[in-house]
Amino acid sequence: MSLFSKLLVSSALVVALFSIPAQSAELSGMVTLDGSSTVYPISAAVAEEFQREKQFNKVRVTVAYSGTGGGFKKWCKGETDINDASRPIKDKEESCAKENGISYVELPVAYDALSVVVSSKNKFLTTLTMAQLKQIFESGSKIKTWKDLDPQFPAEAVKLYSPGHDSGTFDYFTEAVMHESRSIRTENVVTSEDDNALVKGVTASANAMGYFGYAYYAENQSTLKALALDAGKGPVAPSMKSTEDGTYPLARPIFIYVSSKAAGRPEVQAFVSYYLKNARKIVESVRYVPMPQAKYDAALAKFESFTKKVAAAQPAKASQKKAE
Repeated sequence: MSLFSKLLVSSALVVALFSIPAQSAELSGMVTLDGSSTVYPISAAVAEEFQREKQFNKVRVTVAYSGTGGGFKKWCKGETDINDASRPIKDKEESCAKENGISYVELPVAYDALSVVVSSKNKFLTTLTMAQLKQIFESGSKIKTWKDLDPQFPAEAVKLYSPGHDSGTFDYFTEAVMHESRSIRTENVVTSEDDNALVKGVTASANAMGYFGYAYYAENQSTLKALALDAGKGPVAPSMKSTEDGTYPLARPIFIYVSSKAAGRPEVQAFVSYYLKNARKIVESVRYVPMPQAKYDAALAKFESFTKKVAAAQPAKASQKKAE
């Protein structure tokens, strides 16, 4: 069973357990997360860690994945507490939140290398320039067979796999590679919000290519081959090192977004604090790239400052409602 499948099964009834001050009353309630399938393995793994702390088992945390954009649609209306995101929030999503009286704090939790992969059966591809990658995926692409890309490649039809349009990975890929948001070819492209489905599709054919988060490649290295990408300084393959030092062309930070409506609740505060305090070891365990500890410390301080602002705003809102 793959990492993603294990986490999906185990998170169906995830109960999250938290570290809270000794003088606090026993926590209860629910914390809801949705959003990025790329960030999902991290959040689900954090939830599994919580589940082992029996003294906090009255707090339940659910972790879902409807894509970064799909998650923001729910989160900005106050339907979820936290959105996992593989790209920064968009203006329209921020406006939706504002319309619903929601402010937020953006917290980076890890680095990811968006990996461009082919099946291990593929014997002709090892590297691509960023220009070639754009040629393959761009809207109106003339690359119908691999030979159209390079005369030395076989005259076999190109089969492509891409995250769906609600995916933050899709948004990031189109902006970073096509330099045009949400612009991509539609011919011979299979899309899915489920990265495991993309893995299976690429694995099945020697002429297939796809892209997704590094952890899904790392979990399936026996059947997949990650391509080294050349952005002008020579080809660089995705790895923990090339992601951390930024030499891999498609290295990126990934985030969680905490709603102001949720941040005032003690169970959410405890969850996010635990997440950031333990993220470094958990991120590495699910094969993502952890940030330096100083960045997690800064994220935690940022969150604590945000919760104080939320708490300070509560009496003012209560007084306003009473006056009305």
